[in-house]
Amino acid sequence: MAHHEVLLLKPVAGLGGEGDQVRVRAGYARNFLLPQKAAVALTQSNRKRVESLKKRRSEREASELSGAQELAKKIAKVSLAFAVKTGEGGKMFGAITAADLHTKFVEAGVEIDKKKIHLHTPVKTLGKHEVSIKLHSEVSVEISFDVVSENPIEVAPAPEAAPAPKTYKSKKKAE
Repeated sequence: MAHHEVLLLKPVAGLGGEGDQVRVRAGYARNFLLPQKAAVALTQSNRKRVESLKKRRSEREASELSGAQELAKKIAKVSLAFAVKTGEGGKMFGAITAADLHTKFVEAGVEIDKKKIHLHTPVKTLGKHEVSIKLHSEVSVEISFDVVSENPIEVAPAPEAAPAPKTYKSKKKAE
């Protein structure tokens, strides 16, 4: 299998950031990285670009980190509550998902990517719940939110004891 050494000009998920020298399959380099201008072939003249790319990378990473920290401060100030319809005994109709949380954050004026909200399973119970929001590899925020009923919770009536079945005695003629 043929491989190529390339110099990344942009961050590529699962491969590296700008300034990284990576070895990839020839087809991946030829068909994806080079046409997308995400990488250039590694030559002697391109090796000189490494320092400028690494400097640009460190500046980008620093700005992403500071932006994530600012966003974390905004998110920490937001309090979320969901009013949901419930049936007998406080049983919820539906569930609260990451999309619902994202909508509430947008309504509160906090713009975050829905993919950064890590809600492991949809919330199907009333009460206080936790969600993790991973903004950056070094910045993660834990937010708690409340799920309450929009109508008063009616306690399900206990089933009444059924009356005991009547027993009939057979009447045989005494002989």
